[in-house]
Amino acid sequence: MVKGSDLLVAALEHEGVDRIFGVPGEENLDVVESLRNSKIELVLTRHEQAAAFMAATHGRLTGRPGVCIATLGPGALNFSTGAAYAHLGAMPMLMLTGQKAIMSSRQARFQIVDVIAAMKPLTKMSRQIVSAASIPTLVRDAFRVAMEERPGPVLLELPEDIAGDEVEPVPMVPIHPIDIPVAHRAALDRAAAIILAAKRPLIMLGAAASRPRSTFGIASFVRRTGIPFFTTQMGKGTVPGGTSLYMGTTALSERDYVHEAIDQADLIIAIGHDTVEKPPFIMGPQGPQVIHVSYTPATVEQVYFPDAEVVGDVGPSLEVLADRVEGKLPNAKALLPLREGILGRIADRATESRWPVTPQRLVHDIRQVIPENGIVALDNGMYKIWFARNYRTYVANTLLLDNALATMGAGLPSAMMAAMLHPDRRVMAICGDGGFMMNSQELETAVRLKLNLVVLVLNDGAYGMIRWKQAVDAFPDFGLTFGNPDFVRYAESYGAKGSRVTSIDGLLPTLEAAFKGGGVHLVDVAIDYSENTRVLVDELQAAAQHRRA
Repeated sequence: MVKGSDLLVAALEHEGVDRIFGVPGEENLDVVESLRNSKIELVLTRHEQAAAFMAATHGRLTGRPGVCIATLGPGALNFSTGAAYAHLGAMPMLMLTGQKAIMSSRQARFQIVDVIAAMKPLTKMSRQIVSAASIPTLVRDAFRVAMEERPGPVLLELPEDIAGDEVEPVPMVPIHPIDIPVAHRAALDRAAAIILAAKRPLIMLGAAASRPRSTFGIASFVRRTGIPFFTTQMGKGTVPGGTSLYMGTTALSERDYVHEAIDQADLIIAIGHDTVEKPPFIMGPQGPQVIHVSYTPATVEQVYFPDAEVVGDVGPSLEVLADRVEGKLPNAKALLPLREGILGRIADRATESRWPVTPQRLVHDIRQVIPENGIVALDNGMYKIWFARNYRTYVANTLLLDNALATMGAGLPSAMMAAMLHPDRRVMAICGDGGFMMNSQELETAVRLKLNLVVLVLNDGAYGMIRWKQAVDAFPDFGLTFGNPDFVRYAESYGAKGSRVTSIDGLLPTLEAAFKGGGVHLVDVAIDYSENTRVLVDELQAAAQHRRA
């Protein structure tokens, strides 16, 4: 006879799971014991939310669901933000939660909430396990659902009496490959005809273009057609940012310099666009034609209503589409002359020596210490716009940012997961002081795991993005400032190293020394956001008026 918890852990091993993140409770104790006797590592975190962010980032970087565990009630509900993060960001993830016994109720309704109902809007599947013998089937189904397009989170709730129930051994469900079909020939023909007729074509690479399975086929399509491209925030790195066809990233929805090319385009080939992202451009009745290329049909919105769709496995479908148009596009590079001006204006003042550091200089110096395959994980704040705009990527999924849920608190856990998966690469978390403090307790987890990780905290003593928008909208400065701990001593109290940058000349050498020193190293740097208004409001408004004139 085998326990339900043993079947669960065996099914997870069968799926290739090597780590589970979380904070178990008494309802999970059978599962914890089964994990103790397995090959799976239990990574104890200091908050369930961080465990969910780590599991989601595992799914984002590998294409395989990360797994996290929590108890019932308050523990399970602490997964909700991480579930939404994975749901909007299309990251495969499995959440395992406990529950009181369902065959009896000796503790009445203590700690019981309807977690299944609460999680249904945030997951692709939310199920309670009511039979130990069904566990292998449900786990296999959960992994399949989480990985199918569009990927996302699933939840399995295991009551403690089902976890401890003994049943006859149950065989594991075999894993079989599931291939996504190539787009329909008629759709490819239709798209090819539109591309061949275009005078000023442009490619856009969106969030779904960053799937690990997609990147080669997309890069090949760009190279074979010679059409210049721009990316959304979550599409950065899909095609090497150093290519001579890269036109920029849409950190804003309109009026930025990259929108000069978008506004002049008569065709945008939108590869992997997901409307959960803040719109990279606003479609209107007089705008360019748009071809939607993705794994799933377009979600039609007020700002996105494509003229044609190519739905199927993105990489292979683009290879077939390239066969139809390669060598037949004399106008492919029509918009390329705009490139130098766009990128030059974005890079303006990137080496300015003001102190506190400006966002442009911050991005410039960080790019100097991060190798091409190094990973930067952003929390959510004003700096995200600057990194999306100014940070050049050369490898897919090396700038991890969230432009879907756009939650604070995810930067440090995401970077920790990246460091666990890629111990041979440089990994940096970049957090505002507000977002950092939402999950700063995970510094202890990072130290305990002996990770090599640099955590850069941007210190302005405020929820900076909202405070800036408050000022732009002419509201009084109110309600958005706070005090901070001494971040260097705070890091040291967890057993990490800490450094404070006190001059602009000290930023780059401090970051370089932090990486070379190894371990977990927090770097505290003051930041000046006054450039937000000059660059992102005044300068762009003037440029837009000039273009209209």
